[in-house]
Amino acid sequence: MQSIFSQLDTFGHKKVVYCSDPETNLKAIIAIHDTTLGPAFGSTRMWSYKTEADALEDVLRLSKGMTYKCAIAGLNMGGGYSVIIGDSRRDKTEALLRKFGRFIKNLNGEFITSEDVGTNPRDMEYIRMETEHVTGIPESLGGSGDPSPVAAKGVFMGIKACVKEQFGSDTLTGRSVIVQGVGHVGEHLVRLLREENVKVYVSDIQEDRIGQIAKKYGAQAVSNNSIFDIDADIYAPCALGGTVNTQTINKLKCSIIAGSANNQLLNEAEHGTMLLDKGILFAPDYVINAGGIINCYSELKGFSKKRTIQLTENIYDVTRNILKLSKLENISTTEAANKIAEKRIADIKKVKSSY
Repeated sequence: MQSIFSQLDTFGHKKVVYCSDPETNLKAIIAIHDTTLGPAFGSTRMWSYKTEADALEDVLRLSKGMTYKCAIAGLNMGGGYSVIIGDSRRDKTEALLRKFGRFIKNLNGEFITSEDVGTNPRDMEYIRMETEHVTGIPESLGGSGDPSPVAAKGVFMGIKACVKEQFGSDTLTGRSVIVQGVGHVGEHLVRLLREENVKVYVSDIQEDRIGQIAKKYGAQAVSNNSIFDIDADIYAPCALGGTVNTQTINKLKCSIIAGSANNQLLNEAEHGTMLLDKGILFAPDYVINAGGIINCYSELKGFSKKRTIQLTENIYDVTRNILKLSKLENISTTEAANKIAEKRIADIKKVKSSY
């Protein structure tokens, strides 16, 4: 296994903070990747990782992704992320979350967080009791509330951009989509798709959840084991990352991959090229799932809901530009997105160095 410092060199991180508090059973990692554009922004995930090494790898990948996500979305924020090691259904307590908030406070504004897998607006309330550097708090407390609907809207716009590229029209009526993972964002995406008369297949690791969502929105429930056998236009991974890999790419029958999950490609370079060679259009996850961070950014800046939706709908044009560059230079869509994001970071670095 690589040493921690060699991993930081590989990903290009600025700082990693380990948070430990035996009294509250808190074990967490905060990773700050880049702060060229502004303070590092990233969600807090609570997950039962098999090993601490797995937790570190996850937070490093997620925080780097946030740097690129903020850059390509045009936000003046850097990239960070945090993970709390534990079962959110069993281990989460007010004391644990508030203690975690103290660790964020000690970073003096260098890191700002929001909710993610295993956390929710109520959890952000507890963190807010200890630090102001948190977003996604309930609207009743002056926050923007649950960012999931806006995140789903961004994914929806990304799907439309891909459908336009692949089929010549962005009309979704009559198309078919496999939504893997019907949590907060996944459910809202299912709703948006069904409103456009899309045939939707839903899958989740929680079988009772599949049935509930399928019944509520008129979707078709499928097991996790059979989703790659379905012949559909679009595969939308909305759970954890790494589901697009050598094995699944060889099984996929879709022509577009566009979902909300972070780090969907198990190996960005290898699997991005595989998809390009197979003619499967991949919407870079950090581009089309940026609605959630746009919602939180709007909360920080005091933007109206109308402005938030306008910024989120711009994901359509951003995605179209990435697809055009990918086609022009015959590079994967991920490479194209990275080039655009890296150029903005480099350009702003020149501006900041002038004063």
